[in-house]
Amino acid sequence: MTTIPKNSPAFGAADLSDCEREQIHLPESIQPHGALLVMRGPDLKVVKASSNLNAVTDIDADALGRPFADYDAVLAETILSLLKEQGLESMPQSLRSASERSPYSFDVAVHRLESGDVIAELEPVRPGADLSGFIERSFQSLLSTLTLRDLCDETARVFKELTGYDRVMVYRFDPEGHGEVFSEQRESDLEAYLGNRYPASDIPQIARRLYETNRIRVLVDVSYQAIPLIAGDDATQDGQLDMSLCSLRSVSPIHIQYLKNMGVSATLVVSLMAGGSLWGLVSCHHYSSRNISYETKAASEVLAEVVATRIAALESFARVEGELAIRRIEKRIVEAIARDGDWKRALFDNPQLLLQPLQAIGAALAFDGQILSTGEVPGTEQIRGIVAWLEKTRSKEVFASSCLSSDSPEFKRIKSVASGLLSVPISRAPGEYLMWFRPERIRTLTWGGNPFKPVEVGDDPRDLSPRRSFTQWHQLVKDTSDQWSNADLMAAKLIGESLEDLIYQFRAVRMLIAQDQLAEIKREVQSAHQPIIIADDSGHLLFVNDAFYRLA
Repeated sequence: MTTIPKNSPAFGAADLSDCEREQIHLPESIQPHGALLVMRGPDLKVVKASSNLNAVTDIDADALGRPFADYDAVLAETILSLLKEQGLESMPQSLRSASERSPYSFDVAVHRLESGDVIAELEPVRPGADLSGFIERSFQSLLSTLTLRDLCDETARVFKELTGYDRVMVYRFDPEGHGEVFSEQRESDLEAYLGNRYPASDIPQIARRLYETNRIRVLVDVSYQAIPLIAGDDATQDGQLDMSLCSLRSVSPIHIQYLKNMGVSATLVVSLMAGGSLWGLVSCHHYSSRNISYETKAASEVLAEVVATRIAALESFARVEGELAIRRIEKRIVEAIARDGDWKRALFDNPQLLLQPLQAIGAALAFDGQILSTGEVPGTEQIRGIVAWLEKTRSKEVFASSCLSSDSPEFKRIKSVASGLLSVPISRAPGEYLMWFRPERIRTLTWGGNPFKPVEVGDDPRDLSPRRSFTQWHQLVKDTSDQWSNADLMAAKLIGESLEDLIYQFRAVRMLIAQDQLAEIKREVQSAHQPIIIADDSGHLLFVNDAFYRLA
């Protein structure tokens, strides 16, 4: 479940200054299109329920404090059958069930809290179609994509057809937490959001963690009136209910206002979890209230898993391609050593072999006091300055920067070739690095509203609101290169480790050869008839032969 720091503002009590800490998993209320029950013990005694229980299910409010089977034995039996499933603490289980008290059937979702209490969410069944054929076709179309762009475009198209929302966006997070509309499908009369970026502050960290926990969220109508939960006598001392896994959970008033400012009336958000982390979202917007059937929700979850798996596969393929390129570099170095003993030349004989895997325009090697380079790089003295700076600040770790001048203003004059730097140590000796460079790329980022003005003040100065304007806001970015990806960092690390191992072996062999040569010289000096002494450059005697002693 979600962990919130102490002294965080309660649900609905936060403002924009502390919304990062709002306890959005503890709303004590739900959206009105379903009902919620909290039950305890083997007899499923109802200890808490939403106040609309009677309106949704025809079960009287006096169900509180009594076994649920007393009021609806059929639904109670369904819930008991779901409790036999494993993993209910982390993943709700669902089943469709008839009702003893209501003419409606219900989609029932059940999960278990750490306390052992059981939460059941009941939604009246909405008409749904057989989606098996659609899902099979979508599987094929998604899995046949060969690039990330094609996959996300196809994802937006599939979800638009499946859900019928006015706008469907594939929203991708960057390493800094900002989001970008990477792909989009929309009704023709709507403004395009494709390419728009949104600041990390638009989605607080607690909300991101809940997206990882609860993979699909539906908001039926932003104008809904929240339905409070009513506690029975047995639950009065229990504290607030953790609703992290509840699909009916109320939405933060701050987020509701944000959507209203965008003109959005209903949303569906599905998480894309790739490699165990939140890669992005499939975000669906509708401009009137909208709910969807259980079949559509289930299909959305399944398709999101397929998309996330494909994202991970494409990223893994890119890593494998990088590893193959690294192995080719290693092979050339080994061949060069066997041929003429000069591994450094092999590293630079074919520049693209070194530059292409990291999409760099230049590379430089600092080794044994020498600087070797290829491609477009700063001058030798400037490279030495970078090496000295690395020694002082980033010694012996992989370092990546897409804005080197922000790390040290002295490097601003080389931004045309070295706005981006990726370096890796290649030995334990000081000042020995392999470095890659990327040039400055002046570009315009398109934001969905001014990212530096996330807050607006209303007519009353105390009326703080998420920004009201989402008109495209353009930011000219200078002094930066394209960002280094995680794959770039991993490739550099592997190359550095390979070179470090090779250099260690190379120096060990060279030391053995030197020792053997010294031993041979000593033997020759010892057997010489002339008196001979060997001293180092400080004048310390290293060896004296017998002829010298006889002379003395």
